[in-house]
Amino acid sequence: MNINMQKQNGFTLIELVVVIIILGILAVTAAPKFINLQTDARASTVNGVKGALQSANALVYSKAALKGLEKAENQSVLIATGVSVTTDFGYLDSSTTTDLLITNLEKAMDMDFQTLASNTVSVTDDWGLIRTDDTTFSIVPKGKTSADACRLDYTTSTQASGTAPIVLPTYTAVVTDC
Repeated sequence: MNINMQKQNGFTLIELVVVIIILGILAVTAAPKFINLQTDARASTVNGVKGALQSANALVYSKAALKGLEKAENQSVLIATGVSVTTDFGYLDSSTTTDLLITNLEKAMDMDFQTLASNTVSVTDDWGLIRTDDTTFSIVPKGKTSADACRLDYTTSTQASGTAPIVLPTYTAVVTDC
């Protein structure tokens, strides 16, 4: 009797185990690199917002200087048709109310901000904002709190007295815990 035996195609158990082991080794070595991508992306985003705020402030200052308002506090500056912001010494003002500050930033930067009630509140929108004192506020990315070291701190332009030099605004990106 001649029986036609067909050869079966497929992988042996040993071949499958070897492939699984190799994939496991690759996953263990590559996973930490991919896990860190979210942290790097969030840090880059905070630095990007820093650049956007600096650019917006430069444009606002230019508009204020054209109107001769770069040496005055609490001035309203028209930055586009029907759109005005409040400035201190030509730069975006952060010494106003939090609501007005958010309105100014949303107009100047074309972004939306969530008001944070305290430094332990986590941001649920794309960006959150909290005032830290009379002249400083923090912009915080989604999923973080202002207590985390992942934020942009902005301090408005100030002047100690009428004869003292004007202190330019400061932008500090804190990205050690993004």
